[in-house]
Amino acid sequence: MVLLGLSVVMLVGALGQVLLKERRLAERLLRVAEVLSEEPPTTGSGLAGATSAIERVADHTRLRIQEAVAGETRLLRALACIPQGVAIFDGAGTAVFRNEVAAQYLVIHQGNTLVEEAITSLAAAAIGPDPEVLLRRTVDLFGPPRRIVVLQAWRLLEGDRLTGVLVVIDDFTDRRRLEAVRRDFVANISHELKTPVGALALLADTLLTEEDPVVSQRLAERLLEEAFRVSHTIDDLLELSRIEGDDEPKRDEVVVGLFIAEAARRVGPAAEQQGVMIEVAEIDPALRVSGDRRQLVSAVYNLLENAVKYSDEGCAVQVEARTEDGWMSISVEDHGIGIPRRDLERVFERFYRVDSGRSRDTGGTGLGLAIVRHVADNHHGRVLAESMEGEGTVVTLSLPAWAGEGVA
Repeated sequence: MVLLGLSVVMLVGALGQVLLKERRLAERLLRVAEVLSEEPPTTGSGLAGATSAIERVADHTRLRIQEAVAGETRLLRALACIPQGVAIFDGAGTAVFRNEVAAQYLVIHQGNTLVEEAITSLAAAAIGPDPEVLLRRTVDLFGPPRRIVVLQAWRLLEGDRLTGVLVVIDDFTDRRRLEAVRRDFVANISHELKTPVGALALLADTLLTEEDPVVSQRLAERLLEEAFRVSHTIDDLLELSRIEGDDEPKRDEVVVGLFIAEAARRVGPAAEQQGVMIEVAEIDPALRVSGDRRQLVSAVYNLLENAVKYSDEGCAVQVEARTEDGWMSISVEDHGIGIPRRDLERVFERFYRVDSGRSRDTGGTGLGLAIVRHVADNHHGRVLAESMEGEGTVVTLSLPAWAGEGVA
């Protein structure tokens, strides 16, 4: 009996220890549930109640994690779509994220090293103790091609605690180029219109009081020249506007030799007056392209006019057409003053002129090569200029060759 009593006591004690451990476990689980949930669980009791509460909290936490992951994915996709580069650093200055645009500056190529150095130095300055430090920098990359990159940093704060730095990298090259084009437009078109209009007024006023027939004849001829100059500028503006608005020109089978001959005929009087010969190499009569005849004549005319305008007296302008790998190329070569290398990128911009002084003497508006570029774009082609200063320039207009019957 004594042994039996001792066994029961030991069994009850062991059960008590188990129950105590279970109660302690339940209390711990309940405390975990209280911490993880916004409100402490009230249903159930003991280990089963605490386990149920933990499961509910786990489900809620899993849902919140899924929502956070989905939100992070949307954010990453949005950052990948924007044209600016985005780099994020933690509070210690370690890079934790870069979108694709910002990641390209890690590749060692041309001026990327300078931009990357600016990114890291801006991040370090933002983490530094000086709150007044300038968190903006402009990096000029002289190329070629020339690029302008602007960087700006922002401190990421939680209350008064710095948690990280955001650096935004923005390529301002195109915007600066557009600003330059706009300035050139204002300067050039103002001169091209104001100068001849002022001359017309002055010549007309002089003609009113002039009694000598010879002088009157000379003044009338000058009036006519200035009127033609204004008319030419306006015609170029209208032509460029028309070609820009005609994104999908009509597609006809156009014989290359015929529209080149028409363009050469139109520019003939100016070439004769300048003392420049136009030499057109023999063109296969079967050579054709698909496109708008009027636009193609305008493009070749502007190439020839530009070549004649900047050629010296007694020089020749050569025109050649050829096909290669499904492309038809028309090359216009002159032996004039040439184009500096730094200007080759911009000669196809509207109103851009390499030598403003010489261009104004020859009456150029800077629209000719812009018209050529738009014609090339409209016909899914391309235009390229190659030049050597003092030796001359070759401009090549390449268009898809005609794919129908009759191609040589």
